[in-house]
Amino acid sequence: MNDSPWGAPPQAAGYRGPAERGPGQAPGPAGPAYDARDARQRTRPMPTVPDVSAFGGDQGDDRGAARPGGPLFRDDTPSATPYGAAPQNPEPMPDAPQPAPARQKKSAGRDLGAAIGVGVGLGVVIIASLFVVKAVFVGVIAVAVVVGLWELTNRLEERKGIKAPLVPLAVGGAAMVVAGYVRGAEGAWVAMALTALAVLVWRMTEPPDGYLRDVTAGLFAAFYVPFLATFVSMMLTASDGPQRVLTFLLLTVVSDTGAYAVGWRFGKNKLAPRISPGKTREGLVGAVAFAMAAGALCMHFLVDGGAWWQGLLLGLAAAVSATLGDLGESMIKRDLGIKDMGTLLPGHGGIMDRLDSLLPTAPVVWLLLVVFVGAG
Repeated sequence: MNDSPWGAPPQAAGYRGPAERGPGQAPGPAGPAYDARDARQRTRPMPTVPDVSAFGGDQGDDRGAARPGGPLFRDDTPSATPYGAAPQNPEPMPDAPQPAPARQKKSAGRDLGAAIGVGVGLGVVIIASLFVVKAVFVGVIAVAVVVGLWELTNRLEERKGIKAPLVPLAVGGAAMVVAGYVRGAEGAWVAMALTALAVLVWRMTEPPDGYLRDVTAGLFAAFYVPFLATFVSMMLTASDGPQRVLTFLLLTVVSDTGAYAVGWRFGKNKLAPRISPGKTREGLVGAVAFAMAAGALCMHFLVDGGAWWQGLLLGLAAAVSATLGDLGESMIKRDLGIKDMGTLLPGHGGIMDRLDSLLPTAPVVWLLLVVFVGAG
């Protein structure tokens, strides 16, 4: 029996076509007698196969009748979709309406519930310590500085193998914050110099390999975290110190909130895609607008002798410095290949991820307040 599909070339040698036999008779074997038929019989086409089964339409049958358009045996593979069967992957008709793509919901990019809860908790601690006892707030600053230094030095060692000495940095950083509150700018500079000297000496107790790299990172950490934070404690020394610190905190937080809200809703044009792809120019506009409005209100209602127009300038400067500080830490994290500096604050990351915009804004606000209303 020939086991090739319908229409496939037969494999038996000498076969020239079906024998001219009556219906229901099996074809004869190939041989000379069969090959001796005339040319007209040898080129006679295959008989036409009806499109419907001989046993009643397209219903199933137990007689073993083969349906047209498919293989005769199980091991025969059809070269095309069987006749009457629907294609497995039909192509859509040109005129058929296509389903609209599902609109993806815009994600805020972080756990807002946790972020808001942690932010409110930090705000309560800061406000309570700020307006109850000034010295307690100085302690809060010192603790934040030490934790920030711990996060930064750990990330440097984990990602780059840089061993900035943490002990002299932590002790000197806390001393800087206290010296700024007790002795002002002069005390802060003296504490900074002594901290730098301590970093140089402390690193001498280890092998010289990588000495210059480690002490350079230590000096950078001393300036970046505790020295900039010292300007917050220096603001606190004024007669209206708590109001000045609150103004500084509000301007920075409102700037970040305005940038986040406006950028998330309307942001299209990237601000610095190679540094922080999530920041947009629209977000920067929102940060400036929100901070200027907050600055006008704070200078009018909180700061003694302040004017609303001074608040506009203060808000503008704070928004710019906060954005630059955020971009600066983003640059550090990109160099280290990390997303967050730590995990202590759910929804925020680490302490350094909250201090990134506060640290560079502190000296800017301190200086402008001194220019506008004096040292107090």
